[in-house]
This record gives sequence, structure tokens and C-alpha cells, in this order.
Amino acid sequence: MRQTLDFLLQWLDVPALTERPRFADHSSETFASVLDTCERIAREKFAPFTRVVDTEEPQFDGEKVVLPACAYETARAYVDSGMLAAAQDYEIGGMQLPCTVEMAAHAFFAKAGVGLGGGGMLTSGNANLLMAHGTPMQKTVFAKNEFAGRWFGTMCLSEPQAGSSLSDIATRAEPDGHGFEHDALGPRYRLRGNKMWISNGEHELTENIVHLVLAKIPGPDGKLVPGTKGISLFIVPKKLVDADARLTGERNDVALAGLNHKLGYRGIPNTLLNFGEGKFSVRGRSGAIGYLVGQPGEGLRCMFHMMNEARIAVGLGAVMLGYAGYEASLQYARDRAQGRPLGVTGKNVAQAPVRIVEHADVKRMLLAQKAYVEGGLALALYCARLVDEQHTGSPEAAREAGTLLEVLTPIVKSWPSQWCLEANSLAIQVHGGYGYTRDFPVEQYWRDNRLNMIHEGTHGIQALDLLGRKVVMNGGAGLKLLATRMRASIDAVQPYAELQPHAQALASALDAVGAATQAAWSAGTPDEALANAMPYMQAFGHTVIAWVWLDLAREACRQLASGAGDAAFQRGKLQAMRYFYGYELPLVTAWLAVVKARDPVCREMRDEWF
Repeated sequence: MRQTLDFLLQWLDVPALTERPRFADHSSETFASVLDTCERIAREKFAPFTRVVDTEEPQFDGEKVVLPACAYETARAYVDSGMLAAAQDYEIGGMQLPCTVEMAAHAFFAKAGVGLGGGGMLTSGNANLLMAHGTPMQKTVFAKNEFAGRWFGTMCLSEPQAGSSLSDIATRAEPDGHGFEHDALGPRYRLRGNKMWISNGEHELTENIVHLVLAKIPGPDGKLVPGTKGISLFIVPKKLVDADARLTGERNDVALAGLNHKLGYRGIPNTLLNFGEGKFSVRGRSGAIGYLVGQPGEGLRCMFHMMNEARIAVGLGAVMLGYAGYEASLQYARDRAQGRPLGVTGKNVAQAPVRIVEHADVKRMLLAQKAYVEGGLALALYCARLVDEQHTGSPEAAREAGTLLEVLTPIVKSWPSQWCLEANSLAIQVHGGYGYTRDFPVEQYWRDNRLNMIHEGTHGIQALDLLGRKVVMNGGAGLKLLATRMRASIDAVQPYAELQPHAQALASALDAVGAATQAAWSAGTPDEALANAMPYMQAFGHTVIAWVWLDLAREACRQLASGAGDAAFQRGKLQAMRYFYGYELPLVTAWLAVVKARDPVCREMRDEWF
């Protein structure tokens, strides 16, 4: 994997970022040192325990959530690595690393133990949101202590009756006291309600937990404002703190209502939390104390800062679970001897069995995995590179990067969640009967990865977001800009004759996506346009990955022509690209056919017909 990461960072021209003032203290050597360190920590402190936390699930002893001892050791190792604040300013203890390098480093943790590292991702995202939308005091007290690893963070969106439909949340936030109370940490409210599916919602890994909670402030009539416009965002710490970030000794009115026992990601406690139900009286009253972030009614806009970051992280996590399965099944295929090659007269049973990696169908399954996971990793790091461009590029480059991120975020979250899960399924298949036993790790990788199609916005929600908003917003600016980038890549492969047929196939797929987008909305009715949002997203995602693979193939051809690097490694990249174009890209035509026709089969199906 490290060789592929180095190849991708070169493809993305990450060394050139050191010419920008923010990254001027860095070099290719410092980036490599960060990757080396994280690879070592992941190998020594994460990988040995990924099975332990899968089998020893979090338990509630009546007072606290109990985790295996290795969870505390792993959390401490991650905090000590400094990666919680890797991209932050030096002044707050950060390293000022590019986001691209930060994500490349996090890939090692996700691959070695995704059920152990999710708390770090949530904490960084929580703190990053506060750095963008919090008051100076909120940044100092909450965000900085999260970056330091003293406290961990969560995001509290869903409720038992409202999963993806955030407009239906019922958690209330009312001003604390008879008037509008305000202290150094911000406008103070009392929250009452329930939140569901909260990862790391209760634990003893750190001395405090900083919950970011979506809730609604009642209107003058005492009723909650309907829809998403009524949603505000609040900091609700597990334990109350003062303006100097000292624990006051008071427990906030946030109580664990239960643990969810999951298919995968079992090392991360997944909780149902009750806010303000009176289990803990705070200053003589019930109600969890929360501090408003940003302006009333702008909670969802603020939360999207964390949600979009989390969606890229979920995509990366899905990629790395697929990558772990790919490497495990590749090694198994190289070790396992079974079957004999077919000659003109059939099998020669006197011949010794061959390794299964020699069988064409096993090669097919391995090539599919390679195409999925390496293409998905390239996309995730490309999106991280766009984040760097947003923050440090020229005004025009930053604007374009933001536009591209808008349209690619649903893809970078959803595509790996579906196709790297398929990679895990193929890894099980390569292992045969051994694959579905716990003697081998690939069954756990599949279970862990299956959650990612639901995490941070379900697959269907991403499809609706893509076709319903992202490709049509601002007159389709995001889709047009992405098409421009794709056509530039098509033009760039002209010097390489072997890539020309693939460039033409990509151009055809891109045209088909554009035509399907117009056809879907030609009637102007959302019900018709969005009824086939899922096949649209699948086609869109495959087209994006085909573009990524064409660009990777160009870089591999360039290196081969120059005689630089490992020729076998570069040939592997070209073969994976050929596989994707031969076996995967043709699926786009079938997916888009129902979109263009606005096929009514799913929309017109009736409940009673089931």
C-alpha cells in the first residue's frame, strides 16, 4: 500500500505544496516521515487489536461503558501521534500538514483498525467545525482541548424517529433561565430530547466528551419551527467546564439510554443518549446545558462543515477496509495451491496443484478488488487535494476546488461504500470456505464495511443529493467544471496510443451522463427526475472512477517511458485500468438507460403489490 500512496501523492503533485507559505517548513522528507510514523503506530498499536475489539464489544456496567484495555492504549497512541491536530496551525499545537498528507496518513489507521480509530475522526471533525463557526472562547476551550486529545467529540444528529430526515428532529433548546442567559462560553440553553446512533457517545477514553447537538429553539408560540430552517447547533459537554477549560465537577444532564450492538465497527461504542431527562440535575434543574454555535436557525449549515468532512473520511475508511481485504486475499491466493491448469486434453492429474493466483477467475476477482480500492483511494486523496486548494490556492483555484468538492462529496462517500464493500465480498470468495470463518480476517472486514453505506447519510440520501442538488445547482456549474477537468485528462493522454481507446470510452460515458442529467429533469418534476437517482449515482461514480484511472494510467505510462520506478508496479496500474474499462465502465450504459427514460417502475410500485 505504501508504494501506491507514494505514487498517488506524486500524481497529485503534493511536493509542490511546500512552495506555499503555509507548508513552507515541510518537504517531501517530512511528509514521508509522517507516513512512516503513522504506518508504524497503525501496525503496532491498531492492527494487533482489531479482532479483540470486534469480539469484546462495549458493555455498560450500570455506571460507565466498559471497553477492552487495548482501546485505551490505542486511543493514547493516536493522541500522542499528534494526528488530531495534524492540519492545524502551529500556534494551537498543529503540524500545518496538507490535508492530502493528513488523509494519506490516516489511511494506515483505517486499514489497521477502523473499529478503533473512528473516535479520532469524529473529534477532529468536531473541533474543525468549531474552528470555523465557534466563538473565540469556544475555539479556545473546546476545540483546542479536542485537538490536544484531552477531550473527544461527537456529532448528535439522528433521533429514534428521525434518521436521515433531520427536519423532523424534536430535541428542544430553550434559553436557560427566565431571560436570555449568556456566559463566557456562549448563549446558554437547556436541551431536552433523545439522540440515536451516536458513535463514541459515552466512554472513559478521555476526561470529557464534547457533543455537537442539533436541536430546535421554540418560536414565540412555544412550538418548534418546522423544517430544517428551525435547526440550531449547540455544544453540550458531558461534564461542565469553565472559561479556563477546567472541569467544574458537575455532570451535565446527558445520560446513556442504551448501547447499540452492531454488525461491525464494534470497537466504537454506538449509543442512544438522553438529553435533559433529569437523570443528572444541573444547578438544581433538569435540562442539559448547551452553548449555541453560530446563529439560531443556522445549525444545519454549520453541521454540514463536519458532515462533509466526515463523508470524505467515511469514503476513505471504506476504501481502506477494501484494501485490507484485497491484500489478505492476494496473499492467500499466492499461498493456496489448488487445481491444475487445463491443457488441450484436459487436466493432467499427475501435475502438482498450482497456486490459485494462477487461475483466470481468481485473477478477475483480484483485479476487481485492485481497481475498486486503488481507484477509491485515488479519489479520496484527490478530494483532499481539493481541500488544500480551497485553503491555500489562488482565489480562482480555491473557488473551483470548492465547486468540485460540492459535486464530488456524494461520490467520494458513496462509491467506495458500495464498491469497496464488493471488494470485501470478493476477498471472502477468494478464500473459499475459509473466508466466512473467523480464522481469517476478511469476514470482519466485510461486516465493518457494510456500515459505511449507512454512515453519514445513507446511500439513497447521497443519490438524491447528487441528482437533486449537486449537478443542477448554480446552473450545473459543478458538473460543467468536472466535465472540463475530465476532458483535459482525455486530451492529456494523446501521446500514449494504448490509452486512446479508453479516452474515447470515457468521453462517451461523460456525454451519456450529461444527456441523462438533462433527460431526468426534462419534465421538471422532482418525483420523476429522482425516482432513478440511485442508478444515476452509480453511473456517475463509475464515470468519475474511470476518469481517475485514465489519469493514473497516464502517470504510469509516463513513468514507464522514462524508465523510472518499478515497471511491474506500473504495469499493474495499467492492467487495473484496463479491467475497469473492460468490465465496469460498460455498466454505465444500462444504469443511465432508466434515468434517461425516467423509468416509472419503482415510482409507480404500490405497497399492496408487494
